[in-house]
Amino acid sequence: MTTKDEEEPRISSLPPVSRPSMVAGHRRLSIWSSMTGGPASLDPACNWSSLVSALVALNTLLLGCAMVSASVFNTVSITSTHLQLYLITIMILSTCWMLYYTLYTVREHCAVLYKDGHAGPIWLRGGLILFGLCSIIMDIFKIANYVGYLHCDSPVKIVFPIVQAVFILVQSYFLWLHAKDCVQLQRNVTRGGLMLTLSTNLMLWMTAVTEESLHQTVLPQSNGSKASHRTAMRVGPMDDCECSHSACSIFEQASNYLYPFNIEYSLFASAMTYVMWKNVGRLVDGCHHHRLRFHLRDVLLGPISGLLVLVAGLVTFIMYKVDVQDKDPAKRDLALRMHYIMNSLAYVLMSAATVAGWVLFGLDRREYVSGKNPTRSLDVGLLLGASMGQFAICYFTIVAVVATGVQSEVDALNLASALLAIVQLCLQNGFIVEGLHRLPHEPTPAQTNAAPELYANVHATRSHSDSELDIKPDPIRISTVSQSHHCPTRLCWKRRALKEVCAYLMLCNITLWIMPAFGARPQFENPHGLNFYQVYMWVAVMNIGLPFSIFYRMHSVAGLFEVYVTS
Repeated sequence: MTTKDEEEPRISSLPPVSRPSMVAGHRRLSIWSSMTGGPASLDPACNWSSLVSALVALNTLLLGCAMVSASVFNTVSITSTHLQLYLITIMILSTCWMLYYTLYTVREHCAVLYKDGHAGPIWLRGGLILFGLCSIIMDIFKIANYVGYLHCDSPVKIVFPIVQAVFILVQSYFLWLHAKDCVQLQRNVTRGGLMLTLSTNLMLWMTAVTEESLHQTVLPQSNGSKASHRTAMRVGPMDDCECSHSACSIFEQASNYLYPFNIEYSLFASAMTYVMWKNVGRLVDGCHHHRLRFHLRDVLLGPISGLLVLVAGLVTFIMYKVDVQDKDPAKRDLALRMHYIMNSLAYVLMSAATVAGWVLFGLDRREYVSGKNPTRSLDVGLLLGASMGQFAICYFTIVAVVATGVQSEVDALNLASALLAIVQLCLQNGFIVEGLHRLPHEPTPAQTNAAPELYANVHATRSHSDSELDIKPDPIRISTVSQSHHCPTRLCWKRRALKEVCAYLMLCNITLWIMPAFGARPQFENPHGLNFYQVYMWVAVMNIGLPFSIFYRMHSVAGLFEVYVTS
């Protein structure tokens, strides 16, 4: 260690350099200071920029929440057009910032010296692209639908899907290239831009969830029939406006079926943006990153069993939708019984598979990953937080059925399904969290000849190879995996069985995501909860809990996929 007085002569003795070299040297010195615990890392400006960017996101979200609520409950002063104008504004700002960031990092090679190998895995970015394509198709259908109402409705309703499609396209490209970035320059601007983008995605998610909830919510009418609760938020054409072409209803129905993909896209993008925000100014050592690949070698029973559950779930879902639309109470009760039985069987089988996975964890002991990892922390937080929606629905259902008594077979099946869902959620949450914290399987030298992979900016390394400042980030120390668990040729039975369990649970969670995401709402078809909690209380609980429950199933698939590839 050297004192400040000892460092000053050394710096002053440097030969004179040109202005560009001085600027580059100042940037490298700033980076070096932040890495070695110098003044840059102790500068309160870093904490200040994080606070300011968080306040940007908070204010954007609170204003957006007020706009959404006003457009739902007061259509006179604040209409859906005002809400869409607000969303268009923040989408344009976010798009401009992402384009600026992309151009800046291309020109400034030292802006991103290192990358987080755990952030933005290929399956997460692949899912983002898939959901983004479906969202763009949904916007195309909306444009085709609103064109028919252009003569009598606001043109903003056509501009909004156009801007949203451009935003999705730019953001998908941005996250595909830069999801792993650990930015070292212009950190204040980057934090603010990332938080603006994050709040924009959350606002789009909130708007889509509200529209989908109003579209799917079914309330009892005074004559005893059921009708969709479409008050308020008129994001579609006005009631007295007629379409100028005959395909409007087709495009509207097609766009409604693509809403679940748009909702998941916004959440995926929000999660990846948050990880980027946490990685601003962070320095990681990528030499411990494991190259993970997905393959189905020696895995057969789990995928086949999961596909059988998926097919059974789709058949049950189709029969449910057909019978529920019939006004015959007998067919409605039959549809509810089929739905509850299907879900209960799925919960039992998934719980059994999860218990088997726990046993395999005990047999195949591994070390745990140490050190901070924003991606893993976010995955665990989202998993546990999103499961609260399903827990809330289950406990509200249990209280309603137990308080009023089991009066029919449908009530008994409803109670059993809620209890089994709680057990399955607890077991699966623990299984995924445990799997995410275990060290991935590391191939032996006989299995691979690949050298350790270092995630570094090659251009920045080459351009600063002759620099007097040797930038060496402190490595993140993680434990090494024991070689005693490796199998030289085929997968050992413990790893193979664990992959079977993960594959089966993935397909089961996809089944449980499809049914509520595409319109299965037994909570509104079964009048038990509505009669016990009254309409508005029950609707509020369901419309808050169901979006989180749907997201939980898709996020569970992502977590199980990671456990699969690391096994």
